[in-house]
Amino acid sequence: MKSTELKSNMGIKIDNKLYLITRLEHRTPGNLRAFIQVTIRDLNNGAILEKRLRSGEEVEQVDLDRRQMEYLYEQNGKFVFMDLESFDQVELPKEIIGDMPLYVLPNSQVVVLWCDGRPISIEMPMSVTLVVTDTAPGIKGATATNQLKEATCETGLKTRVPPFIVTGEKIIVGTEDGAYKERA
Repeated sequence: MKSTELKSNMGIKIDNKLYLITRLEHRTPGNLRAFIQVTIRDLNNGAILEKRLRSGEEVEQVDLDRRQMEYLYEQNGKFVFMDLESFDQVELPKEIIGDMPLYVLPNSQVVVLWCDGRPISIEMPMSVTLVVTDTAPGIKGATATNQLKEATCETGLKTRVPPFIVTGEKIIVGTEDGAYKERA
């Protein structure tokens, strides 16, 4: 497969090592050739690497098993997930799930990526709906400027929201950067 066809959460093999693409960016500098900048995680030791691929370079893709699972709870630093087909429960460490607890509430469904019979990562939705639990009161007439205020969501995520958002309101937050998108 060509490097221009790569996507996030895709498994690839480089130099006979398995990697998971965590971030991908297509760059075209002014006077240079285009390239693909990828952030990849080594599936053997968990190391995070940045790699630059030429546009059109051949990369070997690895098939990953995607399973719909339900996030149940967190216990002693491990996060428990249940397979929705077999009802088997799996404990995943913080290294695999990343910042998922800031976006996903218990009893919510997520996609867990598996490779060679072991879980390797969580595939997050593009955006989630969360309830604002704490924010400063809005200022009347403060619509002339685009000032944002700090807000804390029900999962503990801190984000910046417009002044008209109040405590108890549902908002949509992007999971890529934790930024406010819109009211729910």
